[in-house]
Amino acid sequence: MGDINKKIAAVVLGAGALGAGPAYAIEGNGLPIYPDGLENFMSGALPPPGVHLLMYGGAMRYDSVRDKNGDKLPIPDFKVDVAMVAPRLVWVTDQQVFGGQLAFHALAPLLTVKAQAAGQSQRRSGLGDVVFGPALGFHPSEKMHYVLGVDFVAPTGRYKVTDSANLGRNYWAIQPAAAFSYMQPSGINLDLKMMVDFNFRNSDTETRTGKAIHADYAVGWGFGNGLVLGVGGYAYQQIESDRGPMAGDSKARAFAIGPSLRYANDKGLLITAKYQQDLGVRGRPEGKQFFVKVAVPF
Repeated sequence: MGDINKKIAAVVLGAGALGAGPAYAIEGNGLPIYPDGLENFMSGALPPPGVHLLMYGGAMRYDSVRDKNGDKLPIPDFKVDVAMVAPRLVWVTDQQVFGGQLAFHALAPLLTVKAQAAGQSQRRSGLGDVVFGPALGFHPSEKMHYVLGVDFVAPTGRYKVTDSANLGRNYWAIQPAAAFSYMQPSGINLDLKMMVDFNFRNSDTETRTGKAIHADYAVGWGFGNGLVLGVGGYAYQQIESDRGPMAGDSKARAFAIGPSLRYANDKGLLITAKYQQDLGVRGRPEGKQFFVKVAVPF
């Protein structure tokens, strides 16, 4: 393996750093703090007052890294696998604020991360970064719903600069979000969740990941029996450059699309699933992801 490949692999696997800035942001292996594409149909429809349990599951694989021009970096045997189970507790109160339902939520991701490149590998399992925050839910009509909120991401996941398979990012983040759902039993169903990432500094690397805007989307057709079939994915664009010694030399961007489905019944059960493939990736790893969500009312 050539010297440049060894250096790139060292950066990817946390074993060192390049003398010059790396070709992509290496905080969190170059991936954002939010798993893009996680949300699906009904992301903007807050449930009735009460306590609700949502279970997220995910399998993500990244098998290449793209530079700022979209070219594949020469990293031998690069692969990052992430398995996720994330319980999310949602409390929808009876209180109205500015005409919306006041709600609170907390999500605790349980992760298994395996990273490998150039003959090196590492595997870690445990709690990731916990997410919590308030939200307001609005229901302008029977078909149209939206949620406005702000999430706080706490650095609770295990992190070590020299590790490749980190479970957390080692920095706080604030993420304002707005989710919109247009839903009906028969006909077109539309969903869009938009977010902005404000990242704090990683004190161990003295690096701050730049701000980013991103959105999860889903478009489908309802068949009148609780089933909606369609497509979904995400769009991601970093709008501010990273700052610090571990900063990338470009603003990351990516898009994904794939099949998506939703099933819901009158008992309050909700199941969504999505498979997506990354496209047009710049300045970050590229791969594919599968997500599932199950909502059960208490």
